[in-house]
Parts: sequence; structure tokens; C-alpha cells
Amino acid sequence: MELCGRPIITIRNLEKNFGSKRVLKGIDLDIYPGQIIGYIGPNGAGKSTTVKIVLGLMGEYTGEIEIFGENISSGNVEYKRKIGYVPETAEVYDNLTGREYLTFIGELYGMDYDEADEKAKKLTELFGLKQVYDFRISSYSKGMRQKLLIISSLLNNPDILFFDEPLSGIDANSVMVFKEILAELKSQGKTIFYSSHIMEVVEKISSRIVLINEGRIVADGSFEELREKSMEGSLEGIFNELTGFKEHEKIAKEFVSIVQGVDYYEGV
Repeated sequence: MELCGRPIITIRNLEKNFGSKRVLKGIDLDIYPGQIIGYIGPNGAGKSTTVKIVLGLMGEYTGEIEIFGENISSGNVEYKRKIGYVPETAEVYDNLTGREYLTFIGELYGMDYDEADEKAKKLTELFGLKQVYDFRISSYSKGMRQKLLIISSLLNNPDILFFDEPLSGIDANSVMVFKEILAELKSQGKTIFYSSHIMEVVEKISSRIVLINEGRIVADGSFEELREKSMEGSLEGIFNELTGFKEHEKIAKEFVSIVQGVDYYEGV
């Protein structure tokens, strides 16, 4: 696994509790420029919690996080101007048009209105949103909203991008375009933190895969490195092996038997 210079993000002994529940149990990561990190794990493993802490959206944690060489606990939030983020679920201002929303986001990042508008118009045209640029977001489909969020995360030309299930609802052609966008951003030295449950996509786009389970990192390496260690042929197989989930076939058979109204007998 190729490492490039100094880490752009350093995480040391990151721990987080929600009441009596310990969600993160000592996360250690060095993330380098030009890497696409596939950050995966079961629901409740701590993926979104990690990302929200790194983004400064969640506090009351222990451990240290440095971004661009500066500890984020210093209170200086200037680093956020160099970060783009697409959350799994996002509140978008439905009463705004696409133009109003994107220029608003651009201005939040310190861009001039005309600069943000010109850039947003070009990006929406390339991403198939030209015809709805001046329509209210309330009229957008789920895929259109997702494209709008992706554009908004890239508008300020960030150095680090966090994507949490970014392809939800997006058509197949746009998915192909998005994968090429990621590859181009990587070649430009951008760092991408990509979280998804779609193992096939993570396997194909990631230069490095970090698997978290029950608040701990249980695997870290390229897909080829993880496959050599586990002897599994796919990321889905590696995922199931390392998280201990081997009941999928049994559960599926029992589920279908209930749907069909027949008794399920294990081993039959």
C-alpha cells in the first residue's frame, strides 16, 4: 500500500461513549493524500460517529485528531473550508432552487456569488441537472437531490471529501460518471473517505479499505492485501468473515419460508 508523505488526517486512540455504551474503542488511523479510503462496517459499528467527530459535528470524545497537521480541539475551524461532505441523510432546503442552494453553499465557503453560480451551472449541466437548476428542490427526485449534494460538496474544491452512501438513488450512468470523478480527484491528490454498504463499489474504487466492527478497526489494507489474509474472493466475503456474520443464507431461507407460509427446518 503506497503512502504519500505526511498524513493529512491522523487519529489516535479515539474513543466515544453514548451514556454507558462505548461506541468507539480506540481508533488509530493515518490517512494520506491521494487515498480513497473505503470505511466500512456493520450498522452501529461506529463509522458515522468517527466521521462526525472528525468533521467537528460531534464532541465529548477522548483521543487526538489532527487534520492538515493541526489538532481540531484547538477551536480553529478554518480546516473545514478545505473539506467536502455528503452525509447519508441530509436536510436540504426544499423551498430553495438548485441555484439558490448551491450559491448559498458556495458563499458559506467564502466564494463570491457570481463565482459560485458560474461554477455550479457548469457542474449541474455535466451532472444532468441543467434543466432543473432553477426549479425548487421540493420537485427533485431522490437521485437529483443526491447529485445536488455531491456538487455542493465539491463546489469549493476541497482537499478532503467525506462521502456516506453518496450513490443512493442515482441512475446507472451517473454512477459511472461519479466513479470516474473519484478516480480523477484521487489522481489530483485529493483524499476521499468513502463509507457505503455496497461492497462491490467499495471494492472497485478504494485504494485502501478500513473495516470497523464494534468500535474497533479489525482490518486495514488494500483489497488485495485483505484477500490474501482472509482467503476470501470478494470484499463481501471478507466483510462477513471478519465481522462474524455467517447466518445470511439461513436467515434468507427462513425469511422466504415465512413469506410462503411453510415451516422452515434447518438443514433441509
